[in-house]
Amino acid sequence: MGSFSIWHWLVVLVIVVLVFGTKRLKNVGKDLGEAVKGFKQGVHDGDKDGPDARLPHERNENVESPRQESSTPPRDETRR
Repeated sequence: MGSFSIWHWLVVLVIVVLVFGTKRLKNVGKDLGEAVKGFKQGVHDGDKDGPDARLPHERNENVESPRQESSTPPRDETRR
C-alpha cells in the first residue's frame, strides 16, 4: 500500500477522459484558470484600497457601533 505508480495514474487518466470527454475537461480547466485569475486580481485590487475606503468600524476609530434592534416589535400598551 505505497504510492501509486505511473501506470496507476495513466489508467485513472484514461478512465477520466473516457467518462468526461476531452471537451468537458478542457472547459473545466478553462473555468478553473479563469477563477484563479479572478481571485488573484481581486486580491491585488484589494491591496490598492487605502484606509479611507474602509468602513468607520474597520478603521479602528472610536465610533459607536449601530444599535442592535431586537427582532420582536415593541409592545403596544394602549391595547387591552
